[in-house]
This record gives sequence, C-alpha cells and structure tokens, in this order.
Amino acid sequence: MKVLIAGGGIGGLAAALGIAHQGHRVVLLERRDTFAELGAGIQLGPNAFHALDQLGVGAQVRRQAVHIDELRLMDGTTGQLVASMPLTDGYRARFGNPYAVVHRGDLYQALLDGCTAEPDITLNTDCSVSRYEQDGDGVTAVTGTGGRFTGDALVGADGIRSAVRGQLLGDGPPRVSGHTIYRSVIPMERVPEELRSNTVTLWAGPKWHFVHYPIGGGRFLNLAATRDDGARDVVTGRPAERAHVLSEFPQLGDTAGRLLELGTDWREWVLCDRDPVDRWTDGRVALLGDAAHPMLQYAAQGACMALEDAVLLGRTLAGATGDVPRLLEQYNAGRYERAARVQRVARAIGEELYHPAGDAAAARNAMLSSFTVDALYEQVEWLHGVRVGAAEEPA
Repeated sequence: MKVLIAGGGIGGLAAALGIAHQGHRVVLLERRDTFAELGAGIQLGPNAFHALDQLGVGAQVRRQAVHIDELRLMDGTTGQLVASMPLTDGYRARFGNPYAVVHRGDLYQALLDGCTAEPDITLNTDCSVSRYEQDGDGVTAVTGTGGRFTGDALVGADGIRSAVRGQLLGDGPPRVSGHTIYRSVIPMERVPEELRSNTVTLWAGPKWHFVHYPIGGGRFLNLAATRDDGARDVVTGRPAERAHVLSEFPQLGDTAGRLLELGTDWREWVLCDRDPVDRWTDGRVALLGDAAHPMLQYAAQGACMALEDAVLLGRTLAGATGDVPRLLEQYNAGRYERAARVQRVARAIGEELYHPAGDAAAARNAMLSSFTVDALYEQVEWLHGVRVGAAEEPA
C-alpha cells in the first residue's frame, strides 16, 4: 500500500518507520520548510524504548540518552524527600528497559535518520495538509497551497491542532489547562557539583512544581518550572524574563531555588490538552499521537504514547492489501483505551500529586512515603511495563 502521513514530528516519523517496515510505501507531508524539532528534555519510560527498538532506532537513542538512576518527589517548600523510586537494576530487570531522559532533538534525529535511510519513505516539506477527500478507492490529502497527494490511507499525525482531526471530529480547539511552564537548558558546568545528580527530581508546591534532570549525555541540565496560574491565552515558546520566572516561585526551598536561579534564556508555554475520545478513524483516515490523544506532560508519556501508536499501527497494517477502514478501526480499538487512561492520569497527577497545598499536600506526602519500592513499581506497571507490538500481544 501507499500510506500518506500528515505531520513530520516525532509521531509522524515514528509512524513512517512503523509502516515502512511492514513493506508499505510512505509519503510524509511536513508543513514546515525543514525537518527539525524544537524543545528541550523529554523523559522516556521502558515502554518507549521497547517501541523504539521495534522501530529500529532504539540503540541510537540509548547512545544519546542519560539512563536515570532514580525518580524523586520532593516537598518544594520544606525541601524534604517525599518518595523515591530507584530505576537501576531491579527496575530495569522488571520492565526490560531503562528509564532515560534525552534532548527532544536527539530523539527526533534518530527517527529522522531512520526515515532517511528507508527507501520506501518519501519526505516532503512545505506541505501543510488542510483537508482530505476519500472514496472507495483511496484518500487524497490536500495542502493549503492546493497540492494533492493520493494514497490508500492517511495518518493524521499533525499535532494537537491537527487539521485532519478537525475534519474527522470537528471538536474545536484544544483545552487550555491554565498552567504555564517555563523552560531553560543550561550547561552542566554551570551547576555546582553538590547540586548535580543522575535523577529526575520534582519539587511539588501549592499550585506549582519544578522539575530538573540531565540531558545531552549529561552535558546539560534541563529545567522546567510550572505554575497553575489560570492562564487562558495560548502561548508557545515565548521568551520570558528571568526576573519574572523567579518571581513566580518565591516559595521554593534553598536547593531548588539555587537551581532555578541558574536558568537563562527562559521560554514559556501555556499547556493544552483535549478530552479523550474513542473515535480516531474515518474510513481510510486515522489519527496518531497528539492529533489523537494530546495530554498534559505530568505523566511524562506524550511521546511514549505516540511511539506505541506507531508500532501498533505498523503491525496492524502488516501484509495488508485491502479493507483499509477495517484495519484502521482495529488499530483504533487497540489504542484508545490505554491512551485515554494516560490522558486522565496526567490531569490527575497535576491536581492530586504536584499542586496540592495544606492538608491535601500533607495527605499526599503521607500516602507516597508509605509505599515500598515494590509498591511503587506496581503503581507504574500498567504504564511502564507494556510492550506494544510484542509477539505475545495481538496486533
């Protein structure tokens, strides 16, 4: 078959690999004039590495990633450790892969290199898909400039403001969460030795939290500070003054405050997501990644879910030559419940774990501090332990 993909982000490139590896031709349509990925650090659970291995790029991503030893949740105002989940031998043996962090650009480059090396994938830039047409014989992606690309199936991987989703579901713009995130990446050499650690550390406070971890093979420190400030206007990557960022987190304790003060060249985003839906298909058209299930970042699974989508979509289309609508519905049925659960959990984490105050924060601390390491592993088993596309799972 010939499969069209709208969108050349992480999800689109992963889908291209997953489909091409099953013997189909792929034509990928990217709206920008180049293939590049903006952003900073990204967390990858074992489920993501399993998917990356299935896509043939796991080894390259591992070389660029920092394999994290521990997840820490700290009380951001008192500085006390609330809970710690080790991610070394026991965790890796249980889940079959590491928990790692990587610069978003490094993950993207691995996927792009894989696509470039695949002769059955054609990459096109300056092709912003605005709508689609379909009949019993095929589907046509129409670009904003009038370009027309025809194939057997169309995958909408064009992000949270997907034009393909807009036509397929007509459910309007994304939900603005009211949370503003400030991001900075600094050279590790600027970080005092006593503040360096091979951990993902989160400082939780009343209506705010602050996360930091090493990226770029340990050469940089990724800083991300989020405030539940009721923001209603969409902001994407706007420069933010350092003084403003510091003023938003006056309650940070000493250690976290010292790290926040190191940040430079801050940029801000207002986080958005959508309510879960169970229909991702329309005949020969299917959604994938943020176009299907955009989620808040608090479960650290947005990219992981897109990678899982790509693997299962490719496996579902393996050997296919006809009845595309039925196969896409099968892919949809295999993914929407899991993705919806992660969407809901991501929202709940922000409300119940990262941002509570007073008695609610004390109850959170008491609950999490009571968990043994094995109990913490059991809490994430459903998320980190899934191996989409494994031989024992139905395609």
